[in-house]
Amino acid sequence: MDQGLIAIAAAIAVFTGAGAGIGIGIGTSKAVEAVSRQPEASSKILMVTILGLALAEATAIYGLVIAFLLYGKLL
Repeated sequence: MDQGLIAIAAAIAVFTGAGAGIGIGIGTSKAVEAVSRQPEASSKILMVTILGLALAEATAIYGLVIAFLLYGKLL
């Protein structure tokens, strides 16, 4: 494969971190808003928020792993 295309693909794969960061920020802001509106449900909101944030972070980790695998093909 062309090394330039592999480098571009690895760079694009790293950008999954930006999407995950935006998703985590939006999710956290909505959770804070929900707790401020209904403080008695904070434990349930916390559990759902942690699960959602973990899934969003997993997408960033998958993108990083793909980028490392593609970078390994360059060497």
